[in-house]
Amino acid sequence: MDLMKIVEKEIAADKSFPEFKAGDTITVSYKIKEGNKERIQQFRGVVIQRRGTGVTATFTVRKMSGNIGVERIFPINSPFIDKIEVNKVGSVRRARIFYFRELTGKKAKIKEKNINSTKEAE
Repeated sequence: MDLMKIVEKEIAADKSFPEFKAGDTITVSYKIKEGNKERIQQFRGVVIQRRGTGVTATFTVRKMSGNIGVERIFPINSPFIDKIEVNKVGSVRRARIFYFRELTGKKAKIKEKNINSTKEAE
């Protein structure tokens, strides 16, 4: 057996987060330490990519803060992530939407996937 996989299984935290993919708008509740205090900060934005598998998996979230785009990379198994909420399910054709960085205004809108019609079909 692969020694790295054995170590990854031992390290892996048993956190369950909702399924999300590129194009979805999510809110990540992230613990921040300031001195001896700890608080939770919300980071809401669009998922640009998911990368890696298992313990090393990460995802990149982009939001607009004023007129400046801010991106943050979160490890899935980070002990600082408190929870992840999926706000909107986006409809995009690619797994990595880096072209989203150059878009502004109406072009930067991502179509929302209609969740109700997929549930009724099942």
